[in-house]
This record gives sequence, structure tokens and C-alpha cells, in this order.
Amino acid sequence: MARKTNTEFDIRGVNHIALVCRDMARTVEFYRDVLGMPLIKTIDLPAGMGQHFFFDIGNGDSIAFFWFPNAPEAHPGIAAPAALPGQGSLLSAHGSLNHIAFNVPADKFDAYVERLVEKGVKVSRVMNHDDSPRQISETVTSDVFVRSVYFFDPDGVCLEFACWLRELDERDVNCEPRAAAHV
Repeated sequence: MARKTNTEFDIRGVNHIALVCRDMARTVEFYRDVLGMPLIKTIDLPAGMGQHFFFDIGNGDSIAFFWFPNAPEAHPGIAAPAALPGQGSLLSAHGSLNHIAFNVPADKFDAYVERLVEKGVKVSRVMNHDDSPRQISETVTSDVFVRSVYFFDPDGVCLEFACWLRELDERDVNCEPRAAAHV
């Protein structure tokens, strides 16, 4: 099946996602030194407001962080999941950022999981997502469409390394969207 194209806007991917961190030095250490993402732009915001740093995540896309000296504390379970998938509730509030999934090559996925562990990153179990009733397979089968492993950054942002195992097609769009009862 041919990829569908946006006929309204020429959107070319994610320019950047902007999050808020508690400590920019710790954030740089994690994203640059642990995950290996090049730090590509640093900004000291005017009037002592804070900082805004950008990391290259590949394909011309970036992940960026604001650091505000007086930002409110995090609220796990509201603004972000309180636990990694498979280790507790993945629920988060409307309008929250649930997680960011970084696309990695399928042939390097297992080695990348091992590398995260070697670097001291606590990871979820590997999840082989399929279309079975449980939606998870213990092994990689022909029905698995994506493999995932989840972990938190130093501020509790849930991150995922994910790799597609097959091209998605019309059989993958088979659920009707549900409307909330109270809307």
C-alpha cells in the first residue's frame, strides 16, 4: 500500500518537541552522554528566564528542553505516566505528554536495549506488540508489528526505543474512534 500524503500541508516530520527539565546539566548528561544525541543549539533566555537547549534525534528532528529556575514540580500520574508500561499504570491526563518514541533500526534493537542497561538505565521488559487479544507476544512472531522498550529520563519523561517490523497497511486501521461519554 502506498503511503498516504497530507494534501493540506507539506509537513515534513517533527521539527522539535519541547519539554521542561529540572536541571539542564543533568539533562545534557543524559541525552548527550547516555543516549548519544548531539547537542546542537543552546540558548540562555533573556532576563534570567532560564535556558532552551536542542538535541538532534535524527532525520532533521530535535528534542528540546526548557529549564526555568522557578518551574513547578513534576506531577507523575497526571502530567506523565507514573510507571513504565508493563510496570504500572500508563495513564496520564488529557493534554499531557505520555511518552516519546525514538525510531531505532530493528537489527540493532536488542543491542540498544543491552546498551541502555549497561549504562545504568532502568528499562521495561521488551514488548513485542502484536494484534493478539493481549497485544503483546513473548517472542517475535510474524504478527508483531513493532518492538518497544521503555525508560525514564532524569525528570520522569517516559521514553521509548521502538522499531517497526513490517510496513503498516489497511488492515492496521480497523477500530472506530470512540467519543467520550461526558463530552
